[in-house]
Amino acid sequence: MRTYLAASVLLLFAGCAHSGATRPDDSGETASASAAPVHQKHRSARPPDAQSGDAALPGGGSSPLYRDHPLAGRIWDVKGNRFVDEAELLRALGSARFVVLGERHDQPDHHRLQAKLVRAMASSGRKPALAFEMLDVEQQPAVDASLARAPEDVDALALAVDWAHSGWPDWTLYRPVFAAGLETGLPVVAANLPRTQVRDIVKRGPEALPAALRSRLGLDTPLPEDVARNMREEQDQAHCGQLPAEMLGPMVQAQRARDAHLADRLLSADTGDGGILITGNGHARTDRGVPAHLARRAPGKKVVSVGLLEVSPEAPEPKDSAASFSASALPFDYVWFTPATPQEDPCAALIHGSRPRQESVPMRAASAPRRPAGTGPRRPPASARHG
Repeated sequence: MRTYLAASVLLLFAGCAHSGATRPDDSGETASASAAPVHQKHRSARPPDAQSGDAALPGGGSSPLYRDHPLAGRIWDVKGNRFVDEAELLRALGSARFVVLGERHDQPDHHRLQAKLVRAMASSGRKPALAFEMLDVEQQPAVDASLARAPEDVDALALAVDWAHSGWPDWTLYRPVFAAGLETGLPVVAANLPRTQVRDIVKRGPEALPAALRSRLGLDTPLPEDVARNMREEQDQAHCGQLPAEMLGPMVQAQRARDAHLADRLLSADTGDGGILITGNGHARTDRGVPAHLARRAPGKKVVSVGLLEVSPEAPEPKDSAASFSASALPFDYVWFTPATPQEDPCAALIHGSRPRQESVPMRAASAPRRPAGTGPRRPPASARHG
């Protein structure tokens, strides 16, 4: 059981990015007549209104897979059920108090897009706090000291937080986002719970947190049973069917605590100009991730969530990607689609009994139907990997 606990906490941190790989889903909403259909086959010609993936991504992008996919480089307004251009997305972000930018952690194009959006938002004269899931609150003193010594030295910041031994993907991937923040003078906020606290939550539940923090995060209120059930199933899939059933509930509690804490740090860092959170796509989902906690605690403040998703040959239209989140509609306000990069399979570590590597972030979407919890190994769908 101790081995399962260690592996589970590692995967809870390492496997939180959503890959963007999807399965076709007929339960999604049908596009409105005003929104041009994308295509019926993934090799169809790109719609005439679409930017190419090369044109839409900074530097043309580096992801090698499915660059000719009709969604690559396009931005989907989920509520509006239509494609929008970058200028319209920036207007929406500019009017928001809080912006949550998702990612697949090891996807270089996602970080380039995040950096681009951070710079654009900072160019308006606002100084929103720039919060990172990748830094935990115990690292805030090191962040502050580094910025006090060298406000624009992004590599000094990496040394200060010992990024090289953090287990997150290589610093070169995240450097553009941190550089965008430092060069525009944004406050940098360490937003995550320390791993020791996450481990304690898995062991003991929310009671592992101080009472005042637990109450502020809303963790004393039970999850609705349908939400809890869906989250347990996702944790089961995320861990390849290898976790004992009795550990699924504690893993959900830890995931919920991290979502709530990320939102809490964003709220506490807001000095009037709001905040931006850099996080995995799972944390960025509007139905139960960080945006939902922000909406609950600050109902009068606008929150906009942007999912950065890789295209898939199996998902020729935006609605097709909802299935990989176990949802009938994409759980974001906007989705920016990018070409894809090759992905590893972290299930091998759990299935073969070895300790999973923190770096083994990517997971592929399941090609088989979902099974009941605890029925045996399978490849985890991207939906199961929370940010």
